[in-house]
Amino acid sequence: MAENVMETSRSVGEDTNVITMLDVLEEEQELEDDATAVLGASDDKNCTYIEGYVRRQALYACKTCVPVASEGREPAGVCLACSYSCHEGHELVELYTKRNFRCDCGNSRFASRKCNLEPNKSPSNELNSYNQNFHGLYCTCHRPYPDPDDEVEDEMIQCVVCEDWYHGRHLGSTIPPQHDYSEMVCLDCMHAHEFLWHYGGLFVTKVAREGSRGPESHVDVTTAPAGNSRDAGDCDGLRGDGAGAGSSGDDKAALCAGVNGSETATNGVQDGRKPANSVDGRERGCLIKDKKLVKGSGAVFFSDGWRKNLCRCNDCQALYDAQNVKFLTDEQDTVQAYEEKGKAKAQVSSQYEQGMKALSSLDRVKQVEAIEEYNNMKTQLKEYLQKFAENKKVVREEDIREFFSGMEARKKQRLEVQIPYFCR
Repeated sequence: MAENVMETSRSVGEDTNVITMLDVLEEEQELEDDATAVLGASDDKNCTYIEGYVRRQALYACKTCVPVASEGREPAGVCLACSYSCHEGHELVELYTKRNFRCDCGNSRFASRKCNLEPNKSPSNELNSYNQNFHGLYCTCHRPYPDPDDEVEDEMIQCVVCEDWYHGRHLGSTIPPQHDYSEMVCLDCMHAHEFLWHYGGLFVTKVAREGSRGPESHVDVTTAPAGNSRDAGDCDGLRGDGAGAGSSGDDKAALCAGVNGSETATNGVQDGRKPANSVDGRERGCLIKDKKLVKGSGAVFFSDGWRKNLCRCNDCQALYDAQNVKFLTDEQDTVQAYEEKGKAKAQVSSQYEQGMKALSSLDRVKQVEAIEEYNNMKTQLKEYLQKFAENKKVVREEDIREFFSGMEARKKQRLEVQIPYFCR
């Protein structure tokens, strides 16, 4: 069905920039997926305070209630439900998701303001962790996002340890394609938790193959701690770029050990099997105790499933506790697990699916009309919402209803003008 829709779309006019109905539905699907990923697993009706320190949830910082410039005011975070019920019309900073956090709304960090949903809260949440994001600042450049003074388009990537967000150009590493890596750890966190350098075999690096058109992404399994051995093939011309890879470059054979013949090295994780060693540490000894520590010079990108290969011996477990990174051994801590939970919670059919079903029932003329109406609506809605942005006003449900009521009235008036009097 999609192919038929695309063919119909291409035949609409000669303008190569024309938006197709398939484009519309795909754009809506992307927006829907983004919203589901961030908000789907969070409660939008009830304050999460009673749940304690939630494993992962969507959070917001209110700059109206806790201004950045206020002296003596500590940062605070509020859950999704409180952002709706207690901070409507306020200037909120979207924090995406944070781990092990308890809602602060209405506690001592908000002075005398109480939470509308859970007014009886402890003065503070001692186990909460805060970073510069709660003040609306990000990255090593300590700038807001979006940054009005930064004209460079750059993706932001979140560190899985400190949960700060970084501009790609400030990571000090070559960023692999998004589908080639699972999680990123910034350089500061790699230095703060040096044991992670022992897992160079799980880093995603860039290599250039002789005769190839350019660098390729692969998982460097040269130092894989869990015995992920591969047959060493002929890898003349293979070299690492050294960006965050942690490979020493002592000899080319070490780097080549992760490649079998001319094939790109693949993920060496033990998906579906037990972790690298048992949780109680009795099956094997420590996987990193006698390993040489080789540090890199930039942020590190880990392959999919890398957490399964972290050592579970007693000494390493104690190390994780001491450095407060025990969450790295919890596979449900990942943002991916949170997003999957949100998608499972949204069990109704998507707008994309509904739109494609409706589109398949239209003939070509009606598809063209639908595209024109969509473009008209999109332009008017953008102009309507721009006024709210300029005045820093929150868009309420009744505002959206008013917009579409007005649009329907204008459409009706336009149709009455187009229809000749004698045809009525």
